[in-house]
Amino acid sequence: MKQLQAKSSSRQREAQSELERHEAKYIIEPALVPQIREFISPFCIPDPNADGDPPEYTIVTLQLDSPTLTLHRAKELETVNRFKLRCRTYGMEGTAPVFLEIKRKIKGIIVKSRTVIPRELWEPDLFRTPVSEIPFKSRNQRMNFIEFRRLMHRLDARPTMLIRYVRESYLGRYDNYARLTFDRRLCYCPAQGWQLPPQGVRWRTMDSCTAQRRPYSGMILELKTYRDAPEWMVELTERFDLVRVGFCKYSTAMRLESLFSGAEYSDGAENTTMGLIMT
Repeated sequence: MKQLQAKSSSRQREAQSELERHEAKYIIEPALVPQIREFISPFCIPDPNADGDPPEYTIVTLQLDSPTLTLHRAKELETVNRFKLRCRTYGMEGTAPVFLEIKRKIKGIIVKSRTVIPRELWEPDLFRTPVSEIPFKSRNQRMNFIEFRRLMHRLDARPTMLIRYVRESYLGRYDNYARLTFDRRLCYCPAQGWQLPPQGVRWRTMDSCTAQRRPYSGMILELKTYRDAPEWMVELTERFDLVRVGFCKYSTAMRLESLFSGAEYSDGAENTTMGLIMT
C-alpha cells in the first residue's frame, strides 16, 4: 500500500465545488488522540466550522444506492473507478443546508464534487424540480447537481443507509490544503426516506470491535491532502507507527446490517459483506 509522500512544492489552489485529493485512513486507539493533538499543534489550527475544544461537529449522511446495491458492490469488489452518491448535512437540528456529493475514487485519487441545497428546498421532489428554480451558488454547482441527478436516474438510486458520527477537525496552518480529522461515535440506521437528519430512528453503533475487527473500539483518523502530503503528515505516520486501512463507513454499515439480518460473521472481509455467510 502506498505511503504518504512528502510535499515537494507549494501551489495555490482556488476554493471550488470540485476537489481532487488523496486520503489516508487509520483506526487508532482513543488513548493516542491526545498525543496526536499535541504533535500537530504547531502545524494545524482548529477547523473554523467546528465548535468547542476539541473542535468538532456532527455529520449525518444519507447514502443512495440502486435496488441491487451497485455502488456498495463496487466497493466490495474494489473496482478501480467507482463512486458514491450521498446527501450530507451537519448537526441534528435540521436547519443546516444539505450537500449533494459525488465522491469518485479513480485509481486511488479522490475526486469529490458537491452542490449546496438550501434547507427550505430539501424534499423528495427536489430532483424533479426544474434546474432553473434552484438558486445555485455557481455554475459549477449547477453542473454538479445535473450530474448527480443523471447518475441517480441512471442507477434508479434511492435512500439506502444513514450514517452519523462526530468529527473532530483540524486544518493545516501553513498548507494549501491539509486536513486531519478524528471520527468517533459512529452509528447507522437503514434509510426509510429522504428525511435528513432523521427523527425518531434507532441508531446502531458501528465503531465496535466487530465492526472494526480490532480488540478495541477505535477512532477513525483521516489525513487529507492534495497530491503530496506535507512533511508533518509523513512524520506523524512514522512517529505513531500508523497502519493505513481501507475503512468505508457505508460498507461497514451494510456488513453490520447483514449480521442483524442473520448472516454469519466471518473475518474474511475487512468491512464489507464479502466475508459474510448467509444462514
